[in-house]
Amino acid sequence: MKILIINGPNLNLLGKREPGIYGNQTFEEFFKELQVKYTETTLAYFQSNIEGELITKIQDADDEYDGIIINAGAYTHTSIGIADAIKAISKPVIEVHISNTFGREEFRHQSYISPNAKGVILGFGMQSYALAIQSFLTV
Repeated sequence: MKILIINGPNLNLLGKREPGIYGNQTFEEFFKELQVKYTETTLAYFQSNIEGELITKIQDADDEYDGIIINAGAYTHTSIGIADAIKAISKPVIEVHISNTFGREEFRHQSYISPNAKGVILGFGMQSYALAIQSFLTV
């Protein structure tokens, strides 16, 4: 199985951005742990702060991967373009968030991605990504 993890804006700052919410580990460090844990799965990772690049990656992934895990960051709450890209592809998408978005500011309670995702995992820190991988492997 081939799974692509896509991270959106500001997630390149994990490890130093609001450690009380997001922890002290960079995503690159955590990604290496995922690769060691899920050796039977091909994992790829893409991060961008640019909405159009995320949309293009989603579109391109439809031919290359069996599924996508996406943490679109702030674009979760604003991007109809990302929602439409997910709706347009045939591969399943799991939406993840490190924090419990419903326990934060009200604007974070709305997701344009959720209606088009196979599932949503949030609030388990970086383990949200591992849970998403497990959901692909057990279905």
